[in-house]
Amino acid sequence: MNAPRFDATLAVPAQCALGEGATWCSRSGRFYWTDIEGACLYRFDPSTGERTSWSMPERLATFALCADPQYLLLGLATCLAFFDSTTHEIRSIVEVEPGLPTRLNDGRCDRQGRFVFGTKYEGTGGDVVGGFYRLDHDLSLTRLPLPTPAISNSIGFSPDGTTMYFCDSPSREILACDYGADGTVGGVRVFARLTDADGVPDGSTVDAEGGLWNAQWGGSRLVRYGADGVETERVSVPVSQPSCVALGGPELGTLYVTTARVELDAAALEAQPEAGGIFAAPSARRGLPEPVFQGRWR
Repeated sequence: MNAPRFDATLAVPAQCALGEGATWCSRSGRFYWTDIEGACLYRFDPSTGERTSWSMPERLATFALCADPQYLLLGLATCLAFFDSTTHEIRSIVEVEPGLPTRLNDGRCDRQGRFVFGTKYEGTGGDVVGGFYRLDHDLSLTRLPLPTPAISNSIGFSPDGTTMYFCDSPSREILACDYGADGTVGGVRVFARLTDADGVPDGSTVDAEGGLWNAQWGGSRLVRYGADGVETERVSVPVSQPSCVALGGPELGTLYVTTARVELDAAALEAQPEAGGIFAAPSARRGLPEPVFQGRWR
């Protein structure tokens, strides 16, 4: 049986170079994202249309909501930091992979409120270096024993927190592993393989039924996989590079999608004038409140 298909439409004409980090805040009813290459954090209130932005000192790859709503946890290109949204103060926590040709990339909090993220290799030639990490409540950093990624993506957690999803985008596979409440990982396995001729897996979110929604860069689509890894439905996006997805809105039933303009030539940009915008689509599935980082500045 063919999977149901839906369409996304433009919600915010953001024109991001590299929109990423789609995050819905249930406490405030606002949508957050980053333009990585623009080094800027954005917030959008769909009830009023208000849009707020904050410039960052370097590329902002990923971030997380915090238990204290005044703060965000930032995954900047080279380090993790706290951001005070009231004073705009940034407090560095720890450098990540200093001296290596990498930057931070995708990240999400686990169900225990610890931040799990990966890096992206930006070197040329030689062996790929990088990894997946977890920032614990005490602000200590742990490298996870997972395969080395060229481009980490698709990080997410099952509703009960016992399964972690992740990928190395060029492999065109989304992986899963067992994930303990104490943070131990093991049992890495293939969760889903992309079968379309185009596209690679990018950012993901997990819904209340345990389905994983994946933005497929270069494929103009979101694909939902059930907990068994079988495709159940897809959403068409009218630009080629969807990058991340979140379920938001008052009932967590709206898909919000970040997209990008990087790597598109003049002809592609003329054909995709909405590239870099934020798109939205209704969903019969409901999301889960985004887990918040439970660590605090010491």
